[in-house]
Amino acid sequence: MPNKLILFCGPSGSGKTTIVKYLLANSTRLTFSVSATTRQKRTTEIDGKDYHFISVDDFKKHISNNDFIEWEEVYTNGYYGTLKADVDAHLKNNKVVLFDVDVEGGLNIKKYFGENLLAVFVQPPSVIELEHRLIARQSESAESLKKRLAKASLELTYANRFDKVLINDNLETALWHAQKMVEDFTGFSLNA
Repeated sequence: MPNKLILFCGPSGSGKTTIVKYLLANSTRLTFSVSATTRQKRTTEIDGKDYHFISVDDFKKHISNNDFIEWEEVYTNGYYGTLKADVDAHLKNNKVVLFDVDVEGGLNIKKYFGENLLAVFVQPPSVIELEHRLIARQSESAESLKKRLAKASLELTYANRFDKVLINDNLETALWHAQKMVEDFTGFSLNA
């Protein structure tokens, strides 16, 4: 039987990372696909755990070597991508790989893995709520907040291109639904 993979996408601030962390904490069969990025590390992030933080030049070398399943320049010199070698290593260990990526990257991953992947779009209840969440993070400048909200408005129009849509208006409910989606797709109980 082929390996199963699960993808959580949505606008920045939708709650996809919180959902993925919850799922990972509740199962040893799940593992996280750590994306590579050229953006600055936030104070709460750990290199190699949250992202592989690399330089623009190194990222471009990986592009030239065809090392990515998908990659995107989300903002000027702000690259994000999924390294093939990382995912292959997890699959060889018979893990269910969880992805937490932006919408464009998610659609590319969905195309790459086909039926072996469950693609979930995490949607905030509104753009206004999304703005409140991004402001509460205290990690955005006024300019980056404006860019993220503009991108989010566009990304919300992509929801119907995913296998499932999970509206995150109540975190506890969203976590329950996410766990049920994963269990139904993989055929195993997370807490087992």
